[in-house]
Amino acid sequence: MSYVHHVRAFHGLPVYTFPPCADPADLPDAGSVAWRLSCGQYMSDDDATTRWQRFTETVELEKVRAVVLGHPWYGWDCGGGDRYLIDARERLTALEAVFLGDLEDEESMISTIGLHDLAPLLEAFPGLRELAVRGGEDLDFPVTGHQELRSLRVESGGLPPEAAEHIAAAELPSLERLELWLGDDWYGGGTTVEQLAPLLAGQGKPALRHLGLQNSPVQDELAAALASAPVVSQLRTLKLSMGVLSDTGAEALLHGQPLTGLDELDLSHHFLSHAMMLRLWKALEPAGVRVDLSGRSEPDEDDDEEDGDGRYIAVSE
Repeated sequence: MSYVHHVRAFHGLPVYTFPPCADPADLPDAGSVAWRLSCGQYMSDDDATTRWQRFTETVELEKVRAVVLGHPWYGWDCGGGDRYLIDARERLTALEAVFLGDLEDEESMISTIGLHDLAPLLEAFPGLRELAVRGGEDLDFPVTGHQELRSLRVESGGLPPEAAEHIAAAELPSLERLELWLGDDWYGGGTTVEQLAPLLAGQGKPALRHLGLQNSPVQDELAAALASAPVVSQLRTLKLSMGVLSDTGAEALLHGQPLTGLDELDLSHHFLSHAMMLRLWKALEPAGVRVDLSGRSEPDEDDDEEDGDGRYIAVSE
């Protein structure tokens, strides 16, 4: 199963790729789509500049609600595409959503999609409601707060622990949805449960209803922490998918605080026994909790990592 693909819809809008040449009369209304800008994997920064200039001259920027940036704005050894948005902030007055790094594996491995400090983007757009980023290399989030952000999603094979720690501590009073692919320390990850402590304690994000702590090699430890974490009581959806969850983590969830207040518990891509899967289903499905137990995996018998047990996360390189 591929977890990394071009987005087809974003911020409730269909994604429309801005064409290299087109009659303005043939383009959709500026506010009716999420505009995807991509020149293909073999194009240069000069091509990006030319494409962006055509976009700003052809589309009514004042009506644009969502922008998705692909290559060459993002890719290997580049990650400053949001400066185009920041420079145009006086015209992008309706911008509500941004996706940075919309690349597939054929264009760039997720571990080599360069990002950077996201604070300038959030400062430039105080009305931003949704931010999604793919990558992780050099990513940081030194943001103490943002009043309007409703959704934050970071897709990464290795989310820098400092960035995860900053996100966990940020004051985001309107945030309803948070998804973090924590990733492998081999690719720059390594976030610990302790670094997520403010998030788990329910601090700074009173509107949070959907939480994903995913794609982690410490999924059992996260499950154990969430078994007693105050944040769970405010959630409707909890995702512990894409990681190395075993019976140990599932046992902690079953013996922790009640999860019957959830609408959905997503544990897909896991290493649970069939017996444990049945126990989870019997404990939660009758209470109305949708439990996603798809993607059961077996440990890799050829794993030669020191201290490795053959379990693996869904997305790394």
